[in-house]
Amino acid sequence: MGLETISILEQLSRDKGIDKDVLIDALKAAVEVAARKRYPAATELQSEFNESTGEVEIYLEKTVVKKVENPDEEISLKEATAFSEDVQIGDQVLVQQIMENYGRIAAQLAKQVIVQKVREAEIELVHNEYKDKKGEIINGIVHRMEHGDLVVDLGNAEGILPRREQVFRESFNRGERIRAYVLDVRRTPKHALVILSRTHIGLVKRLFEMEVPEISEGMVEIMGVVREPNGRTKIAVRTNDRDIDAVGACVGMRGMRVQSIVQELRGEKIDIVEYSEDPETYIKNALSPAKVSRIILNRDDKQMTIIVAEDQMSLAIGKKGQNVRLAAKLVKWKVDIKGAAEALEMGEQTSAFMPSSISTIDFLDEIKNAKGLGEKVMTILFNDNLVTYEEALSRGVKGMVQLAGIGPKKAEALVELAENIKERVKAEILETAVREAEAREAKEANDDTAEEEKKAVDEPKESTSSNEIEIDEPEDDDEEILIQNLSGISQELLDLLETNGFETVAELSVTPLDELIAIDGIEEDSGKDILEKVKQQLGNVGNV
Repeated sequence: MGLETISILEQLSRDKGIDKDVLIDALKAAVEVAARKRYPAATELQSEFNESTGEVEIYLEKTVVKKVENPDEEISLKEATAFSEDVQIGDQVLVQQIMENYGRIAAQLAKQVIVQKVREAEIELVHNEYKDKKGEIINGIVHRMEHGDLVVDLGNAEGILPRREQVFRESFNRGERIRAYVLDVRRTPKHALVILSRTHIGLVKRLFEMEVPEISEGMVEIMGVVREPNGRTKIAVRTNDRDIDAVGACVGMRGMRVQSIVQELRGEKIDIVEYSEDPETYIKNALSPAKVSRIILNRDDKQMTIIVAEDQMSLAIGKKGQNVRLAAKLVKWKVDIKGAAEALEMGEQTSAFMPSSISTIDFLDEIKNAKGLGEKVMTILFNDNLVTYEEALSRGVKGMVQLAGIGPKKAEALVELAENIKERVKAEILETAVREAEAREAKEANDDTAEEEKKAVDEPKESTSSNEIEIDEPEDDDEEILIQNLSGISQELLDLLETNGFETVAELSVTPLDELIAIDGIEEDSGKDILEKVKQQLGNVGNV
């Protein structure tokens, strides 16, 4: 070692981005380990780096004696005076040792120590760099696939996108750019791991913050995000600035802002709704574009029943219940959706569940025209957001007298009026139900008559084509085929695939052969056979 050592340390510091002092400490530790190998009996051993010469100096602690019997541990008084003039017999002195004859094993050990120290410094450097980026979006390049996990090159570190954090049906090729959410940063003895995610709701939130300046500047606030990856996302926003349209700001001119986010999420649908403190208004916005007829709230259990028209049921529920499921998560209430016909069958509770359009009775108008109440009482109730007879009945006389300007007599009169309106509404509903039932019976009778006449006309034609059988096309079934239902594959291989994270046949269909044979226990022939069986089974399903 010499001045060249300093030059090497400086070059290594620049290349690795590691502080020079850390490298010097690693070098000192390595030489010290080699020295201990050379002097195994030494009780006290120290190492120092001489920056002027570039040498690591080793010092051994020796005892001053009259006669030296063990040169590695003892030193004569005459030799000791060269280090200190006032030294005496029995004192301990530090003596510099010449670095020679350490041997190949000691040199190899020193090399391993340096490599280990440098690796630890690199791990610490990467961990410190990315720990503050947790919860942010990061860009990288897909490097390789390992057992279903994507390894992403982040520049000076590697990120891992686990299978559980990948969006189903989303695939990336080697060398393709990828944008992901930093879920966690972990440190292991071998390297620092940056855990990424493409399914976390934080990804959607950060994308909106990047695309919508009003959000990043704090003028528009994101109040909630719920997501089913590769399906649909609902995001609630609000603003305190009357001059800003929160939803319009997120959508952008001609939808340019939200479309860029949709493209990044590979076509995932995004619903942007306006947040409201009122649960009724909030759920109406969340269920949009479905139109809600009436909402019944149970504030104690945070449960609401939504009444919609029959032609709005499928729109409100969504595909496989996705729309209502996400809306319930967004408002954080339990939601039950009922159609008008279903609410009608609930008997005594009909008046509470039927859409307001069924009844022509307006509670506030009734109060305005009622003797002893009038417009003043109507204004009081309106200002307190008490606009339905159901709310009046639920509050009762005790709840009514708590309103400013409502005494006990007026409270009793209001409750009595609400009871009267309830009975009138119930009578209207029953009358409407009878009319609808009679209309349905008449329509069915007309349809039966028309069908019989058509059969009589078409009977000869049908007799000549009796061999033709009408086959109803099966409805599309989006249910996935579980991996255990894959035919033609041994149970051992099925269990092995399931252990390695494969749940459905669809997942196997997009898995390359290289990834399959990388699993311990699956040979190349077995992998090809599995993919062939998957192809056959999916082809059979498609042909049904």
